[in-house]
Order: sequence, then structure tokens, then C-alpha cells
Amino acid sequence: MRSLAAILAALCLSPASVLAAVPTDAEVASYAQAVSEGNCQADAPGMALLLARGDEVLFRAACGRASLELGVPLTPEHVFRIGSVTKQFAAAAVLKLVEEGKLKLTDPLSQFVPGYPKGEAVTVRMLLNHTSGIKSYTDLPGIMDGPIRQDLSTEKLIASFKDQSPDFAPGEGWSYNNSGYVLVGAVIEQVTGKPWHQYLQEAFFSPLGLQHTRYGDPVAGVIPGHVSGYTLNGERWAPAAFLSMTQPHAAGALVSTVDDLLAWNRALHGGKVIGKTQYQEMLVPAKGAESPYGLGIEIGSLRGEKVLQHGGGIPGFSAFLMYLPDSELSAAVLYNADSGRPGMLGTGRIAQQLLAHALGKPYPEKKAVSIDPETLKDYEGVYRIDAQTTRVIRVVDGKLTSQRSGSTAFTLIPIGADTFLFDDNFSRIVFERDAEGKVTAMRFFPEDEGEGERVARSDEALPAERKAITLPPAAVERLVGDYTLEGATLKIFLEDGSLRAQLTGQPAFEIYAESATSFFLTVVDATLEFAPAEGAATQVTLKQGGQEMVFKRSP
Repeated sequence: MRSLAAILAALCLSPASVLAAVPTDAEVASYAQAVSEGNCQADAPGMALLLARGDEVLFRAACGRASLELGVPLTPEHVFRIGSVTKQFAAAAVLKLVEEGKLKLTDPLSQFVPGYPKGEAVTVRMLLNHTSGIKSYTDLPGIMDGPIRQDLSTEKLIASFKDQSPDFAPGEGWSYNNSGYVLVGAVIEQVTGKPWHQYLQEAFFSPLGLQHTRYGDPVAGVIPGHVSGYTLNGERWAPAAFLSMTQPHAAGALVSTVDDLLAWNRALHGGKVIGKTQYQEMLVPAKGAESPYGLGIEIGSLRGEKVLQHGGGIPGFSAFLMYLPDSELSAAVLYNADSGRPGMLGTGRIAQQLLAHALGKPYPEKKAVSIDPETLKDYEGVYRIDAQTTRVIRVVDGKLTSQRSGSTAFTLIPIGADTFLFDDNFSRIVFERDAEGKVTAMRFFPEDEGEGERVARSDEALPAERKAITLPPAAVERLVGDYTLEGATLKIFLEDGSLRAQLTGQPAFEIYAESATSFFLTVVDATLEFAPAEGAATQVTLKQGGQEMVFKRSP
């Protein structure tokens, strides 16, 4: 008799899609404790976690250290920087002012920031939903190397990016944008005559009893309970890079606690912050967004339920706040580091796990079953999604991997008959066979949600694995330099004898030579082509995901 797992796999269902009993509060707490312990080390930066149904707290705990230098353990009461979760507060503030008749979402930026280039074509709504096209100042070359440390007024911060060429015409695209929310802060200041954070304090924090939510600038005074922030430098923890909190502004300068974030969730989604009309405006997805994004809120799906959420990342900290309106479930996860050690889940993943379990629809356990090497070979091949995009399935070092065009190769974990989970997220692949048992297609379930995308196996040959060659030092050194394209910089440099590439706002990755002019990356499916073939290179072409971008060497 076939197992339940095999039957579900054949039907392209996951165990979580079958009606499951909602766990008891004690079971929820026990599971959350296990998730907490599995992602924490006692002597490393840690996290505060809170899970609640309505106003009832189901789990509240902390793990790890608030200060590595002093050995202070974290508690749930500790205060963290929340990064871009700030945007949700700023968006609500604008909507409150709209509700009071002090501005409209259709008002032009020029009405609040006179003289802003082409500000008459950018509306307040575009600032809030990232469709303005304005260049995000945090993407400017060199910004994180020193300028981000400067204390700037709102006017001077705007001056640092206002003359940059836009990414697209207002309303003609979507790109997550920190400059847009600096301008949101400027709108609040112009309308109220107060610093943006003072207005939030008076309109939200004090009336709602959010005692630990405030502007995170330490220059304004000591913040009681504020934890230290860290970054992973190789295998060692180091204090996070400094930045002036005047610069995250309304895009990311608030601090808070897990308790205050629960209170905020309950107030915002319970009609205590803004009225129904303006709240519904928050949930209107922007056209062209990578994932549905409203006004300071990302709208998604979790185990078949609507989820409203926002994450935040800032030097030294990571944060995530989620809410399931149908079940009134909240999850807040705050972490005092901006990078996790290998094998650790991010704050958003942890929040997803907690909520899925509380719903009675947990994600499948990543417990590998044994599959012989010959069976693994059955799945190898090219699965064509469209004319430009494929998903290549390949056995590497005895494990099955999946690589979409332009992306990295992910290891797949076998959990049942023809069923695999991705090792670093919740996505699932179920392979389909014909009557003779030959693998003919796959069904891909992003984040283990929905009915899945069926992709047929093509007759194309499996691409050859890329092989690196060794070049003489002079052939490598001629490539070193900075190459720019529309304000972005691709830095090519030598470190510990290896050639590396670093794009603005991204970490550095080692690149490997296939020839004297062609290099490839292993972390993603991408190629760098240098020209000319001799002498100092004057340009490099980045080829990834069917696109080509030509960067010219800076003088």
C-alpha cells in the first residue's frame, strides 16, 4: 500500500495542504522554543521572538547576547533597531494626515519639497509604494564607505540624491526605494511643521502606549535597553559599521521591542491608527511590484492565508513583523546582527515557521530520505520555463541541485517519492513521470504555496559544468579597477590572491577564469566578459538571466 506521503506527492499536494488540527497553545510554545533554540547560540548575537493570537501571547522569549563585549544575555524587553519596518509607521502617518484633510495621495512632491527635479510628476502615493523612479540614495557608489556616517538635516540628505538620474519615469516601474521614504519624512515635516519622528511620537507612540518605540538617534539621548548590533566578519563577530541615524530617516530610523510591535499590529489592523478607507489604501498593491506591495505593507500568502508584513535590515540588525488578518496571528522577530551564521534562518523565515505551525499547517520537515544515485540521475535535465529561462536539475557531489537561469544553484532535500524541498527556503519540487516511469516534468511550488507551476522537461542537453583555469598574475591584474553603469559601480579587485567582483550594495564574490577575458561566478549563474583582450580592460559586460549590462572603467 502506498504511503500517505507518496499519495500526496502524486497529487502534487503537501502534507500542510491537508486539513490539520490547530495545535494547542502549549504545543505552539514548545515548537517556538525549539525554533528559537535551533537558531541561536548562547555566546552569539541573538533574537527576541513573540507569537500571538489576537492579544493573547502564545510565545515570548529571547536567546543569545545583547552585548558580546559584556556577556549580557538578551531578554524580550530589549530594544532593537527595526530598519525598514519604520516605513509602515511612516506610511500610516501620511495616511492619518490624509484622513485629516491635510494632504492627498495625489498631491505632487513639488508641493512639499519645492524645487525637487521633476517633482511635479511624482505623487505622494508613488513615494509610498516605490513607483516614483527616484534613485535610492543607499545604492549610490561609495555611500556606505563614509558618507552614511555624516549627520545630515532632511534638506541636506535630500540634496545628496535629488540630482541623480531616475531609474524610470514616475509611475512607469517599481523599485524598492529608501530615497522615497526620506521624502515621505519630508512631506510629514512640511505638513506638520515638526520633525517626522516627533509627529509619529505624538500621533502614535504616546497615544498607543508604545513606550519603547522611538527615533533611534543616540545623539538625542541614551536609549534605555538598546542592544548592540553586530556583523559576521568571516567566522568572527564584529561590531556593526556605524551610520548616522539621521540618514535612515523615515525609511528606517526607528527602534522598538517585540511587545510594542505586537501592540502596533493590533492597533493598525484593528482600526485604532487610521480609518477603514485609508487602511484599505495601504493594501492596494503597486503596479509592477516584484511582490505585492501597498503603502508600507507587503501583501502575500502564507499557507493559503493572506499575510501583511514588512521586514527591515540595517547595519547590525534584522527585523520582521507579520500579521495574518483572518487568524489574527502576529509574529515579531528581532535580531541584533545583520548576517546570520551558516544554517541559521533569517528573521522572516522564522516568523513564517512560527505562524505556519500556529495555523496547524506546518512546513514539511526537512528530513532527508535515502535515494540511490541512479534514481537521482533520473531527474537530471533541462526544464524550460520560457524562451529565455530554464531550471537545470543536476547531481552535484551526490546531491540533487536546482538552478534557475541567472540564479544560484540550490541543494534539494529528498523527503518522499519524487518530492524535494529546497535547503534554504520553503519551496518544493514534485517530479512527474509518464506511464513508463520516465521523468517528464516538474511542478514547482514557490514557498510551498498554491497549485504550483508545471514545467516540462526538454530534450536539451544538460549544460556542461564550468571549469576554472589558472591565469598568470599579469592577466589578472589588468582587470582590476572600478567599472560604472548609470551610477552603479562594479568593483574588480584582488584579495588573498583571488579575483573578486562587488556590485554596489552587494557582497563581494570570487570570480573564476574560463579564459583570459571570460569569468564566471558560482554563487549565481552569471558571466563577466572583459574587453579588450590585451592591455588594461576598459569595460566589462555582466551577463545574467538573459540580460547584458556593460560597465565602463572609471578614470
